[in-house]
Amino acid sequence: MSSTLLRTVPALRGALRASGAPKAVGAMASTSFVRGKATLPDLAYDYGALEPHISGKIMELHHTKHHQTYVNGLNSALQTIGEAESKGDFTKAATIAPLLNFHGGGHINHSLFWENLAPASRDGGGEPDGALKKAIDSDFGSFDTFRSQMNTALAGIQGSGWAWLVKDKSAGTLGLVTRANQDPVSGPYVPLMGIDAWEHAYYLQYENRKAEYFDAIWNVINWKTVASRYEKS
Repeated sequence: MSSTLLRTVPALRGALRASGAPKAVGAMASTSFVRGKATLPDLAYDYGALEPHISGKIMELHHTKHHQTYVNGLNSALQTIGEAESKGDFTKAATIAPLLNFHGGGHINHSLFWENLAPASRDGGGEPDGALKKAIDSDFGSFDTFRSQMNTALAGIQGSGWAWLVKDKSAGTLGLVTRANQDPVSGPYVPLMGIDAWEHAYYLQYENRKAEYFDAIWNVINWKTVASRYEKS
């Protein structure tokens, strides 16, 4: 098997584990699998529940069209790789590695993204508390500094990608990383909270004013789920 595929498959498996997959079918906004196939997770809120910060139309398209495309692409890539490996055609399997990374990463990233969000009237917005707040204050200086650095990282993404709050597995410290396209967070980091900087996440509402989207989304960040991920990592 090629070195590309050998790197891609373990990295994706690690990212799937970090995202909490696999989970039981029907779990809210979780990466779930049925008979070895990825499935589109349900959301724990209605599409319009994040308004006015993120429109219901964006949420519906983002979830049912864009995320579904990643689910379909991941299942197709896994099937093609499995068939190629069963025939000993590792060259063909290796050529699918980029698609596995792209669609698998898209599925992982979005599954975490939906969990990061909640209506402002419920658990969305504000600031974290407890152990997560202490860690942010320790590693960034303050929540305001962290937020400013996150928005700067988002603004610096050229084209499409994500910015992530991560926890270093070895040091236990928090940091910020960016990833191009749908590359998943893996290696020494555990993804805690990500913000999608792809145009499909904001353009219908904010058009080219993506900085407004980066500011608005903080009003619907679900710090309870981020804190839970931090404490379990």
